[in-house]
Amino acid sequence: MTDATPRAGFVAVIGAPNAGKSTLVNALVGQKVAIVSPKAQTTRARLMGIAIKETSQILLVDTPGIFEPRRRLDRAMVAAAWGGAGDADLILLVIDADAGLNRAVERIVESLQERQHPLWIALNKVDIVKKPKLLGLSAALTERLNPDKVFMISAAQGEGVSDLKEALAEAMPEGPWLYPEDEVSDATDRMIAAELTREQVVNQLHQELPYATVVETESWEDREDGSTVIHQQILVERDSQKAIVIGKGGSRLKAIGAGAREEIMSHLGRKVHLFLHVKVNPRWDEDRSIYREIGLEWAD
Repeated sequence: MTDATPRAGFVAVIGAPNAGKSTLVNALVGQKVAIVSPKAQTTRARLMGIAIKETSQILLVDTPGIFEPRRRLDRAMVAAAWGGAGDADLILLVIDADAGLNRAVERIVESLQERQHPLWIALNKVDIVKKPKLLGLSAALTERLNPDKVFMISAAQGEGVSDLKEALAEAMPEGPWLYPEDEVSDATDRMIAAELTREQVVNQLHQELPYATVVETESWEDREDGSTVIHQQILVERDSQKAIVIGKGGSRLKAIGAGAREEIMSHLGRKVHLFLHVKVNPRWDEDRSIYREIGLEWAD
């Protein structure tokens, strides 16, 4: 892109759970701004990653996976995803090419039939899918959605990401940048720290447990020696879950804390003293203040 005109716009990154949306946002930004897990429904709130390509600022709204909601938290997550799509200049639908047109993707395809914005499709994980399957999936989606563009990518491997970023930069509307050049996300350090701890909970614990947990940053102190002291609590719904998070002799909580501390230090660029404790709250997902803390709107 040789045009020197400044450009800035919003791209809603939507898709089914575990399509690779957060991995793609991180790859486009060039550093980690969204937590990543092989487990589905990891992203909960709309989080914006800010990518820069020459004179363009691409504001990537990483949304929760769109799925069939069963409880209030689920409804808030799905509302955040569709809200992100409604506010964007362009919708980027990320599809796990290996999973193909499964039930979750079919629901999204149906919902996008009468869209108001340009639609691009990124077929992700192409490094593990054979070409005939890719071409068939692309043809089926093109026939049903008539997207403006289709990209073949592997967000994890970086394949096709630079071409997608270049195209997004050119597609952004003309106008001044909306954020300073050195910002990579609209999330506060406090929110990111809580998410990085939750990432460790999700990745280290049993498959079903992470979705019954939330992490709150209770206090934050920047010390004169340049370090930061953070106290966080991990909320679970039952005593049995608390025991799992703590582990034998506190071993699991210690491992979660060690992993989270390393990630938070990498994000902040300074020494971090992280203190974690676990609390049982059977109805934490009915607490409005927690929704505000994790960046979600209350869903009736």
